Amino acid sequence: MDDKGDLMRGEVLFNTDRCKGCSLCVQACPVHILALDTTRVNAVGYNPAYCFDMSKCIACTNCATMCPDTVITVKRLDV
Repeated sequence: MDDKGDLMRGEVLFNTDRCKGCSLCVQACPVHILALDTTRVNAVGYNPAYCFDMSKCIACTNCATMCPDTVITVKRLDV
């Protein structure tokens, strides 16, 4: 939260070529905006995770913390 008590806004960035599709980030997201992209396979043969509604990201960093391969970066945005 920021000084006004509002939720933060964020941008989730994935290195999709390295994602192993474990879905730990999907499970850790409190606002349920992450999923595995079952329509594509990445360079290492997995369905990578992606964010389907960035406008709801609260920049909590749970997804990045849970990722065992450190393929997720969360940027906090000024709102």
